[in-house]
Amino acid sequence: MFPFAVSAQTSSINAFSPYTMYGIGEQNTPGTLQMRSMGGAGVAMRSVSTVNLLNPAAYSAAPQKTFLFNFGLEGQNYYNAQTVGGVGKRTAYNTFNFHDIAFQMPVAKRLGLGFSLTPYSSVGYRTKYYHEYDPEDPIYANVGNIQYNYQGEGDVTEVKVGLGWEPFKNFSVGIAAQYYWGDIDRTFVMTPTAITGEGTFTSTVGQDNYSISSIKGQVGVQWNAILNAKRILTFGATYDFGGDLNPEVTKKLYIGDLYNTVVKSDTTHLKLVLPRQLAVGAYYQTGRWAVGVDYVFQNWGGRNSGYEMTGTSGSGENKTEYKVAYTNTSTIKMGVEYTPNRYDARHFLKRWSYRAGFRYGAYNQTFNGDKLAQYAVTAGIGIPVRRGAFSAIDIGVEYGRRGYNIADRLGLVRQQYFKFAIGFTLFAGQMENGEYWFMRSKFD
Repeated sequence: MFPFAVSAQTSSINAFSPYTMYGIGEQNTPGTLQMRSMGGAGVAMRSVSTVNLLNPAAYSAAPQKTFLFNFGLEGQNYYNAQTVGGVGKRTAYNTFNFHDIAFQMPVAKRLGLGFSLTPYSSVGYRTKYYHEYDPEDPIYANVGNIQYNYQGEGDVTEVKVGLGWEPFKNFSVGIAAQYYWGDIDRTFVMTPTAITGEGTFTSTVGQDNYSISSIKGQVGVQWNAILNAKRILTFGATYDFGGDLNPEVTKKLYIGDLYNTVVKSDTTHLKLVLPRQLAVGAYYQTGRWAVGVDYVFQNWGGRNSGYEMTGTSGSGENKTEYKVAYTNTSTIKMGVEYTPNRYDARHFLKRWSYRAGFRYGAYNQTFNGDKLAQYAVTAGIGIPVRRGAFSAIDIGVEYGRRGYNIADRLGLVRQQYFKFAIGFTLFAGQMENGEYWFMRSKFD
C-alpha cells in the first residue's frame, strides 16, 4: 500500500506520512517549543518561565501572584522517497497547525495548577496501489488492472489538567488527568480497468470513521538534589497509567462513490489502548547554561498485541507483503540551552537563549517484526520581549529521518522531515523585571 504518485501539497493536518495508515497515526512530540528545541527533554525541568507539559510536579514552581501562558504554532515539510523494482518514487507535503496552548498559575502557597491543549497524534496520507492484470487469476482475468487509492486524515487531541504540590522543601509531587478525543477518516477507492471481456466496471468505495474518546491519568515527582544561587540539579520522573482507547469504528461500503447507495454498514469497537509510560530525567541549570536528559519508555505492545494488519508494497514481481503490529518503544532525549546574559543592557543578542538537542528512538509499530528507527536534531532561540523579562518569543527548527534502517529491504518509505515552529510566552506577576498583573495601584 506504500507506492504513491509524485505530488506537492499543503494541508492543515499535523502529519503526512504513509506510516500513519495504521492505528491512531503518528505521535506528536510533547512539550513547549523551548523543550522541543532541546530535543524534547524536560521531565525534570522546573522553571517559573516555562509551562512544563511533561511533568505536573513542576506546576508547584509557579510563584504567588503570577500567571504564565504559552501558545505555539508548527509547520512541517515531509519528504518521502521509495524504491520499487529499481524505480524511485518521491513526494513532498507541507502541513501547518497549532501545537500547544497552555497556562500555569498558583492556587496556594507551594500549590500550582496547570492546563494544556495539544495534538496527541495525527493521521495524513494519500497512497496508490496497483493490482496488475493476471490472465491466470479466475477473479481478475476478465477485469484487468485495478488501482486502489487510499487516503486518510484526522487528529487525536489531548486536554490535560493537573496540580503540583511541594510538601517538603526541594521535593514536589503532581497529578494530572488527560482526556483524549478526535476523529480519523480513512477512505479507499477501487477502480478496475477492463482489458479483456466486455462490460463497464463501477468503482467501489470504502469509508472508515474512527471516533475516539478516552481518559487516563499521570503522576509525577521532582527533586532538587542541588539548589543554590549558582546552580540547580533536578531529577524528575512521571508515570502514565494508560487507558482503554477502544475507538468506535463505523465502516461503510459504497458502489460508485460516496454519494451512491450504501451496500454495507457496520459499527464496531477497535481493541486498542493508550500505552503505559515511564519517563525519567535530569536537568542541570546555572546562570547561563541548562542541560537536560530524558529517557521515555512506552508500553505500546502488551495489550495492543492483538492489533495486527497486513500491508503491501510494490506490485507484480516486486510485490512485498508484511505484517504491521504495535511494539514497545524507548526514546532518548537530550538538549542544551545557553543564555550569555539575560540582563545585558547593550547587546541584545546576549539576552537571547540559544538551544540545541537530539532525540533517538523507534516508531511504535513494527513491519514484519522489524522496528522502524527514527531520530531528530533540533535547534532554536528564545527572544525576551525586553531586558530581563520572562515573556518571550521562541523560534525552533527540527530535522528528522525515519525508516532508513529497513525501508529498502521491505520496499517501504524512507522519510525525512523539517519542522519550523514559533511560540509565545507571556509571564505576568510580581517577579523582578516581569510584567505586573494581580497588583493594585497604591497612592499616598
